[in-house]
Amino acid sequence: MRAARLIKMVLLLQARSSMTAAELARELEVSERTITRDAQALSEAGVPVYADRGRTGGYRLVGGYRTRLTGLARTEAEALFLSGVPGALRDMGLDDAASAARLKVSAALVPSLKDASRTAAQRFHLDAPAWFAEPGTPELLPAIAEAVWDDRRITARYRREKAGERTGEKADQKTDDVERELEPYGLVLKAGVWYVCARVTEPGAFRVYRIDRFTSVDPGSERFGRDETFDLPGFWAEQAAGFARSLLRATVVVRLTEAGARWLPHTVDPLSAREALAEAGPPDAEGRVTLTLPVESYDVAYGQFLSLGPEAEVLEPAELRKRFSDAAARTAAYYDTEG
Repeated sequence: MRAARLIKMVLLLQARSSMTAAELARELEVSERTITRDAQALSEAGVPVYADRGRTGGYRLVGGYRTRLTGLARTEAEALFLSGVPGALRDMGLDDAASAARLKVSAALVPSLKDASRTAAQRFHLDAPAWFAEPGTPELLPAIAEAVWDDRRITARYRREKAGERTGEKADQKTDDVERELEPYGLVLKAGVWYVCARVTEPGAFRVYRIDRFTSVDPGSERFGRDETFDLPGFWAEQAAGFARSLLRATVVVRLTEAGARWLPHTVDPLSAREALAEAGPPDAEGRVTLTLPVESYDVAYGQFLSLGPEAEVLEPAELRKRFSDAAARTAAYYDTEG
């Protein structure tokens, strides 16, 4: 513990050239008396720590005692500091490790690049959660993250998704927690939600689990042999595309004006909208196109197409068309100038 603190103290002095005992104590979370003792220990070990006395004094390194990273251009140094995602690292319990790594890099950079971390932070910020969503950190995320980094098998219990939960419909199917032995390969943060991509020990297939559905995790002591051909970004892209398509369980036939066709990809699943538009026939005499579109459910489609107003006319199914007809009649009544 003390050895790590002494190393961090040297790195701080390399990065900032001079610091008071109070500043060092605050950074290292110890007392100023401890800082005095640590400085003496470093000096006795041959590290040239010099103490300037007086009100404006402090500790500094003398004799050019530093290690530098050479060959880094400014844009490369700034990109290096962009590689960390502070919120995600904090959620995984790696904030301290990332902070120490950034400090080591800062201490080793040549003076002309010392401000790389500041200039990068001024120009880029990642806000992962979606709009109008309350971000939350799953309680078991740090334990799963540790298993991922250590290639350690876990025994996990999780809540299976209930019927209707995806579409917001009332779930009428109760399920108990399910236990699985997993080999956690990688973590993904998507729109503020954490997932783990893992291989199920039996039957050996890769699957994706939402971490906030885990109710318990036992890391155990056994490590697994990682398949080095596993491509996390590629696997996630394939699974995400398949998941998105699995949600589209119903079909509607809709007639769109030119404006409606232009706005459709911003209203429903963009890929499905583009495919449906590409397969649609030529416009009619009024410039409207008719297309068949997969949707999540009729309830979801009702809300989506309402936003298009008169630019969309639902033709099928009949029950959904009637809902729009009734909605249009009620809306017209609200704007009846004689009423």
